[in-house]
Amino acid sequence: MELQAKLEKLKDYIAEKGKGGVVIAFSGGVDSSTLAAITHQVLGEKAAAVIAKSPTYTSEEFHDAQQVAKDIGIRLYVVETNELENPDFSRNPENRCYYCKKELLQRLVDFAHKLGFAAVFEGTNASDLDDHRPGFKAVQENKDVYSPWMSNDFRKDEIRQVAKQMGLRVHDKPALACLASRVPFNETITAEKLKRIEKAENIVKALTGIKQVRVRDHNGLARIEVARFERALLCNIEVLDKVALELKALGFKYVTLDMEGYRSGSMLKTLEKP
Repeated sequence: MELQAKLEKLKDYIAEKGKGGVVIAFSGGVDSSTLAAITHQVLGEKAAAVIAKSPTYTSEEFHDAQQVAKDIGIRLYVVETNELENPDFSRNPENRCYYCKKELLQRLVDFAHKLGFAAVFEGTNASDLDDHRPGFKAVQENKDVYSPWMSNDFRKDEIRQVAKQMGLRVHDKPALACLASRVPFNETITAEKLKRIEKAENIVKALTGIKQVRVRDHNGLARIEVARFERALLCNIEVLDKVALELKALGFKYVTLDMEGYRSGSMLKTLEKP
């Protein structure tokens, strides 16, 4: 099916599932932003975006998401969450994302009902399940939550095409992931670790101009991943020295560069047995 036909089918789906009013789980990434924009087009004031402000979400992304919602013209609400208060999340098991998503979606459903709305839309797409996505189980368990991209078989590249057609500035935005994804599974997640990781990633971006970066925190060893096509921006001795110096000043014992570059789910390697 060609993209335009799929898009029209998606709009029909949104009109049907959202006829009682809908809240969109919003992060400012390309999936949730494009979904919010289309839903706003179809439903108007019967659609609202809700963003969760938490220790696992960077300040930069939070402020950027607010601007994206403003560009779209959709109402935006903020709910405060703190996954670290849930020991099932903070102990960082392999299915950590399930506990986070389960609590978040219930919060959004409750918020939707307070607005007089019946449903919640979230942005999982058909490409996502190619990766490790334990959080999707929480979506499947909640009868008031729908995944329009998944239900209409949209993959990531198609969503980017739609976003570009709509003139959304997030159409080429790098993939997002919460700060907890930088901590190896089964190592406790703390607010202090998350703050250090966020500061470290901001330093790398500021010193290099790199857009996609992950500073993985291996118990005090910083393993830096950057987008493969951006690796050349780190091939400078002065830059490497500055990055190492500033990350050590944050408390990292060692600072390393992952030669393979960024790839989603690299922390799953920490679960593999020799």
